[in-house]
Amino acid sequence: MGNSDEKVVAVIMVGGPTKGTRFRPLSLNVPKPLFPLAGQPMVHHPISACKRIPNLAQIFLIGFYEEREFALYVSAISNELKVPVRYLREDKPLGSAGGLYNFRDLIMEDSPSHIFLLNCDVCCSFPLPEMLEAHKSYGGMGTILVIKVSVESASQFGELVADPTTNELLHYTEKPETFVSDLINCGVYVFTPEIFTAIEGVSTQRKDRANLRRLSSFEALQSATRSLPSNFVRLDQDILSPLAGKKQLFTYETKDFWEQIKTPGMSLRCSSLYLALFRLTSPDILASGDGIKSAKIVGDVYVHPSAKIHPTAKIGPNVSISANARIGAGARLISCIILDDVEIKENAVVIHAIVGWKSSIGTWSRVQASGDYNAKLGITILGESVSVEDEVVVINSIVLPNKTLNVSVQEEIIL
Repeated sequence: MGNSDEKVVAVIMVGGPTKGTRFRPLSLNVPKPLFPLAGQPMVHHPISACKRIPNLAQIFLIGFYEEREFALYVSAISNELKVPVRYLREDKPLGSAGGLYNFRDLIMEDSPSHIFLLNCDVCCSFPLPEMLEAHKSYGGMGTILVIKVSVESASQFGELVADPTTNELLHYTEKPETFVSDLINCGVYVFTPEIFTAIEGVSTQRKDRANLRRLSSFEALQSATRSLPSNFVRLDQDILSPLAGKKQLFTYETKDFWEQIKTPGMSLRCSSLYLALFRLTSPDILASGDGIKSAKIVGDVYVHPSAKIHPTAKIGPNVSISANARIGAGARLISCIILDDVEIKENAVVIHAIVGWKSSIGTWSRVQASGDYNAKLGITILGESVSVEDEVVVINSIVLPNKTLNVSVQEEIIL
């Protein structure tokens, strides 16, 4: 089972600015990993989950955002958790496994016995200590967090087949065209350092194949568009698929919630899941109020200490209110994210919406949507500094930054 003093490190993949275009207009203002869910940056949730891992030595964030975009957050979270958090910038995308391998010397500087690898855009309860214990008992090179989903949605993810008795990974295929299994990859892993040898093997094979090829100039041109650089290694296709069925990889199934955060709509869904998790793990984070001395709070709600809410407002369920927001008398907020410096005036209503930084919603106005988290216009999104004037209704729409709405709109994208 190993020494109890063995060190563990965690690596969280945060991507970069060329990704996350589906997250616009919110990602125009802030890197997607720093967008707040349940009052905390998206990346904060996996980071704080890592804090529960025994003998955690360091947390690394790997991505290709500029370092300055993460500097303040990394400094603050390192001080808060009392665990070193470092941001490592890739010069270019190297794939999930290639990025890990690129920084292997830094990752291994504490000589960890195990390495956690998490994707930033995953929302779950992150059962990392339990996963580590299971991994040690299996004795393999890696363990994958998995979950059962509906047959209809499985093809959107990496599907896998595992031995029901031993939990060994027997087969893995990424986004198959035909149904393979309702068991999918959650994008959370724990590995022994042997993972670096496996990644190196893929790179070496690619180099060898390239050196052995003797092609005409036309064939070489055709091949160049198909073949990947030797240092670009994908964890799923290049590592998991070939190692399945070789007693190297195992699975740990979570029965809890899991979602992937690709769109603003899904961020609102995941904010509600994290608020519900806080109810179980950190109820002191959640707001309370009876509607007499303070606003009436219904269900799970987060309110930043600097926000000002009129006692006659009614907030919740599933509402997150960020710094310096001002909520007026009689306002009603349901299932929404209110970002920094927003003003919501008297008797305004916000339902199934994200209200961008420094925006304002006028008296008796409504900003709402159907609440279909998967539909393109299933939630209403106001970008930064959008002004909705008095008595204007905005339904199932996306409004880009710095717009003023003085007439009602429905199912529109306001550019």
